[in-house]
Amino acid sequence: MDALKLIAQDSLKAEKPAFNVGDTVRVDVKIREGERERIQAFEGTVIAKRGSGVSETFTVRRVSYGVGVERVFPVHSPNVAAVKVVRYGKVRRAKLYYLRDRVGKASKVKERIG
Repeated sequence: MDALKLIAQDSLKAEKPAFNVGDTVRVDVKIREGERERIQAFEGTVIAKRGSGVSETFTVRRVSYGVGVERVFPVHSPNVAAVKVVRYGKVRRAKLYYLRDRVGKASKVKERIG
């Protein structure tokens, strides 16, 4: 069991990105196309965070061309190049799954000032 913890410790990132549920984030993801590698941005609202250690993930939701798109990103994945907070949200829930049922302006999250 200790060997498993040692392997997990090595694959953790040095500094974890600081964001919370409700924040609007821009996730830079490394995409491999053949031998080429490029960075693709995915911007949306964080609706969930779960897990701890190596298995920690967060879910980002956005509406693209009228269709809701959700992606789950591992926090410590080498494919996640950077996570930048665009806007801080003010929410009172740990999981924002209720945003899936909302359309238009009703799906907005209030901004946290300060």
